[in-house]
Amino acid sequence: MEFSISKMKEMIKSQGDKRVSEDSAEKLGNVLETFAGDVAEEAVAVAKENGRKTVRAEDIKEALR
Repeated sequence: MEFSISKMKEMIKSQGDKRVSEDSAEKLGNVLETFAGDVAEEAVAVAKENGRKTVRAEDIKEALR
């Protein structure tokens, strides 16, 4: 999965009136991808512990705790 640089720039810009470099937008995308992967991995483990094959929103919430 890859976050687009334009969406990352948009996200950063929405937090303040600053210009955003392509490098910073790319770095944010990489960080979010790593974080999201870790959360997804934990959510899969939570669903498995609960005897389910389907990951639900509640599993994501639990993974973030």
